Amino acid sequence: MHIGLIGGIGPAATDYYYRTIISAYAERQVDLELTIVHADAPTLLGNLAADNVQQQVDIYQKLTERLVAAGAGCAVVTSIGGHFCIEPFKQVSPLPVINMIEETNEVVEKMGYRRIGILGTRTVMETKFYGGITSAAIIQPVGDHLGAVHDAYVAMAAIGEVNDRQRTVFDEACEDLLQNQGAEAIMLGGTDLALVYNEENAEFPIIDCAKIHCDAVVERAMR
Repeated sequence: MHIGLIGGIGPAATDYYYRTIISAYAERQVDLELTIVHADAPTLLGNLAADNVQQQVDIYQKLTERLVAAGAGCAVVTSIGGHFCIEPFKQVSPLPVINMIEETNEVVEKMGYRRIGILGTRTVMETKFYGGITSAAIIQPVGDHLGAVHDAYVAMAAIGEVNDRQRTVFDEACEDLLQNQGAEAIMLGGTDLALVYNEENAEFPIIDCAKIHCDAVVERAMR
């Protein structure tokens, strides 16, 4: 199946999806058909902050029509923040939408964790991954950590790079979640957090939502 990515939100996340999917296809020695359309990250963040669901759905719908014209067989939003309107988008999308929230929920249930800390935008953290995890409690950063993580994440996502100060913000929030809030693992509730943590460098268990999503996309496309 020809994969359609709605990218740009943000650039590092798009790069992660592109490279991960390419690698999966190369490993299987299968030719990849993929098209990326560009959504604007600042526009998304503005709509997310203001809960402008319909405005973002309209953007996704227009971009998905381009994917249809390119021959894509599915639509994939390469942003966890961008999933704030995923359900209404699914209702009007001209292509099947592979939903990260649903895919992550299935994997988390198999992992068996009961308390999971989360990093990401304020909306993702405060809604506890949009209420999409049914088998475990999602624990958000508390106190100053919440706002600091949001600000660091948004700044990082906008330019597609992480600096030392932002990395320290994330590390300190994770330490508090794990040592003081009883979290057993940390959910990377923002796709751009791949710039900071992965299974090789993290010193604690992580739930990499972007990787879970990419795996699901590849599996679906390979059928």
